[in-house]
Amino acid sequence: MNRDYYEILGVDRDASSSDIKRAYRKLAMKYHPDRNPGNKDSEQKFKEAAEAYSVLSDDQKRSRYNQFGHAGVGMGDTGTPGFEGFHMTMEDIFQQFGDIFGGSSPFEDIFGIGRQQARRRQRRSDLRITMPLDLEDIATGVTKTIKVKRLEMCDHCNGSGAQPGTNPSQCPTCKGSGQVRQISRSFFGQSITVVPCNQCDGAGEIITNPCRYCHGSGSVKKSAEIRIKAPPGVSTGNYLTLRGEGNRGGKRTEPSDLIVYFEEKEHKYFTRNGSDIITELEISFTQSALGDIIKVPTLEGKAKLTIPAGIQSGQVLRMRKKGLPDLRGSYRGDLLVRIQVVTPKTLSSKQKELLKELKTIEGKSSRTKVRKIRR
Repeated sequence: MNRDYYEILGVDRDASSSDIKRAYRKLAMKYHPDRNPGNKDSEQKFKEAAEAYSVLSDDQKRSRYNQFGHAGVGMGDTGTPGFEGFHMTMEDIFQQFGDIFGGSSPFEDIFGIGRQQARRRQRRSDLRITMPLDLEDIATGVTKTIKVKRLEMCDHCNGSGAQPGTNPSQCPTCKGSGQVRQISRSFFGQSITVVPCNQCDGAGEIITNPCRYCHGSGSVKKSAEIRIKAPPGVSTGNYLTLRGEGNRGGKRTEPSDLIVYFEEKEHKYFTRNGSDIITELEISFTQSALGDIIKVPTLEGKAKLTIPAGIQSGQVLRMRKKGLPDLRGSYRGDLLVRIQVVTPKTLSSKQKELLKELKTIEGKSSRTKVRKIRR
């Protein structure tokens, strides 16, 4: 069953010619084959919209359609058959209705761009670098100035790629448009796709006398200093994209991005675990038995840590908010200090004497115990 043409375009039956034209242009832009490659459903809707516009944009056809419906389509026509059964090809649609897109050629202006604008501007490949960071830098955030080697515009040819005093010549394949048409046939008929010209790579021009410094590329490699701000809380694998700070140069090229990957450097004391940092503190037997207050390193300098009396090896003391900030800035981790009680391997005569005295004092209370390890 044929769909109502007004329904297809999404307009009322009393819609003006400009409303119908505007509605068709919107649908044609949405379902255009170039924007939906290989999508048969979009191709079908594109053809339906073209069929509806073919009838409703013509006053006589519209009048007959309003009076007789689909049976009135084609009545009195002596020219090319109408859209019944979708017999028209994509090329027929473009040729008949390309003017509504506002350009001299539907292939050049189907998306609202002119002949000169249709020439493709190449985009340089992104530049990637690694920025090593200490945990201290990660804790506070840091701004560093680094040197990078990237492509810049060639001063000799001013980015044109051509030797000064010479001009590029028009591409003989695309005649300067930067585009060529490719015709393909499918179950729905013949379709035409506009693609960048392979010979000039979409530039529309060919450099016959290239610059001797950049060899026709329009750019040369130079060193540049760039300030990079690493936010607090980053970790290895995080990256920052600086728009337009990558490779650049050449009149027909767009600058690429600089992608900065952060890499966490190994720390002398700390191991990172998310936003927490972990370290191990060796203490003596007397410190573990009697307790103590000692200074330990943190990311912000040394801080006092209270060792409670009777602490055992393997126990962990937590120093609140002495770790790293969360990347979103809403949380700060802790410094976890794992205690390791060190048994001396050698003793002085005085130490031996005191320990023997302690053993005597402990007497029977000092007993060894065997316990089962629970899995």
